[in-house]
Amino acid sequence: MHLDVQDLRNFYYRSTLGRAAQANVRGQMLQLWPEAKGQTVVGYGFAVPLLRPYLAEARRVIALMPGPQGVMPWPAGMPNVSTLCEEALWPLDTGQVDKLIVMHGLETTERPSELLEECFRVLGPGGKALFIVPHRAGLWSRSDRTPFGFGRPYSQGQLETQLKAHAFLPERHVHTLYQPPSHRRFWRKTAGFWEKLGGSMAMIVSGGVLMVEASKRVQAPLGPGEREQRRAGLRVLEGFATPAPKPKTAMKAGQKVFHGPEGSSSGWSLDR
Repeated sequence: MHLDVQDLRNFYYRSTLGRAAQANVRGQMLQLWPEAKGQTVVGYGFAVPLLRPYLAEARRVIALMPGPQGVMPWPAGMPNVSTLCEEALWPLDTGQVDKLIVMHGLETTERPSELLEECFRVLGPGGKALFIVPHRAGLWSRSDRTPFGFGRPYSQGQLETQLKAHAFLPERHVHTLYQPPSHRRFWRKTAGFWEKLGGSMAMIVSGGVLMVEASKRVQAPLGPGEREQRRAGLRVLEGFATPAPKPKTAMKAGQKVFHGPEGSSSGWSLDR
């Protein structure tokens, strides 16, 4: 079930908690992908809060928003780059995307396999995708006060297994949003402390959001074709280790062979 685009916009741009979540997730993304100069960057779902750092240097930035969610113009005060699309039918050419960011798209769709197939299609050779989903063991997936409390939360193993099943190769993962998902002033003032504490105790405390970077895995073609087998180039010693067979002497029927005194056979025969 997709959230309405107006609810997503109000959370990320008009609430203190949403702006804090935006800053933390975007900061972790920039550590993974610090730049995208001359590249095509695409965001699917509601990834526009993360795309702004790439507007200046990227060759192209596109924000895709699914039909059940709705679309809004973005960025404000600049030429619009957002468009409405079908979940598994994007208006993009095959293999044209260098960086793909999926946020509030995978956990809310009812067709995750078809969505991942579309992600694989649009990625180019060497392209990478960043999937941002609510973490199953985190606090944010248990609260419906934030967009991460809706849809299907994932554990790291579940997400990576699903990506591998669709020809993606998970490479790096990041946990973030250790602060409680509360609008209260105390938690907002201490948000930085909780983020630092959670980052240093990541093996014990679970973050509210899971980010997995994956690359497109291209396998060798298995289609029809003619295979050519080349012979070994060095043939000088061929047959040296295998002795040549001894020549066989043909004998006529009815011939007897007489042996000499030293056991040597003679070529004389006596016909009956």
